[in-house]
Amino acid sequence: MAGLGRYLVRRALTFIPTVFGVVFLSFTIAFVMPADPARTWAGGQKASPEVVARIRKMYHLDDPFWVQFYFFLRNILTNKIYSPVTHNSVWYEFSRRFPITLNLAVMSMFMIVGIGIPLGIIAALKKDTAIDNAVRVLALIGYSTPSFWIAFIFMWIFYNKLGWMTLVGLPTPSRMITGIYIIDALILGEWDVFVAIMRRLLLPAFILAFISVGGLARYVRNSMLDVLSADFVWFGKAKGLPPLRLWRHALKNSLIPVITVVFFMFGGLLSGAVITETVFNIPGLGVLYYAAISNLDIPVIVMTTLYAGLIIVIVSLIVDILYAVIDPRIRL
Repeated sequence: MAGLGRYLVRRALTFIPTVFGVVFLSFTIAFVMPADPARTWAGGQKASPEVVARIRKMYHLDDPFWVQFYFFLRNILTNKIYSPVTHNSVWYEFSRRFPITLNLAVMSMFMIVGIGIPLGIIAALKKDTAIDNAVRVLALIGYSTPSFWIAFIFMWIFYNKLGWMTLVGLPTPSRMITGIYIIDALILGEWDVFVAIMRRLLLPAFILAFISVGGLARYVRNSMLDVLSADFVWFGKAKGLPPLRLWRHALKNSLIPVITVVFFMFGGLLSGAVITETVFNIPGLGVLYYAAISNLDIPVIVMTTLYAGLIIVIVSLIVDILYAVIDPRIRL
């Protein structure tokens, strides 16, 4: 355990400069953008020069890079970053939209794991059969098909033709317990709210899952095949161990590298699904990104880029910690 403690300290020390690097790169990207945000915020080409000059002074746009970066860092730490378009605090916009994206990501992740891992295991056990080929085709379709096209097809089927889904509003439980709407509705016994949430979020969550489930299945299949060809599996076969017991041991070892893929998929979902949220009019972080880019809302663009980078950094830290707990060799 002492080795684990030292490893965690080392990872925590590298986490701090990594976060600073993400902040610096996020701000630099916005700084070098070939645009005039002050004129855009003031109303475009017909904006008054006095208004444009006042906005530039307010947001320090005429100051050197390091001065602007200093004010940006100070505003982050003091929670004084405001959108020049909506005039709301950026943190307020995040706190309002993050739970929506979180709910969509959790529902989608349950589908990805619940479908992708069993499919990968079956494909590995049925190597080079029709089932294995079907999983490969599913992965290829998920990778190559545009998500908005799949979304429109499913909307036409399940909304226009069958009427099973809704595309407006977002029902919420009467009280938040876990922050996951569907779980809170079950805990509170609000079945009508549960059904309404499912009708609203199930289809976009399935679209996000469909894109990734084939890839996860392929990864699990390949990992499972590598383990099944390991020496300890052949030794178990030579001893006459039952196939079910061998498969159980192989599954435990093959799922260790899958942890990385699953966590990074979840991190990507938490960063916001711009296309899916926009198509289904779900007011999550993806819609916030889209609106910020459309309006050249630099503070929101920088903060959303920073948020996405922080998600990846935190996910990497969690994966490294889990690996250190599972495999003692990594702590050395």
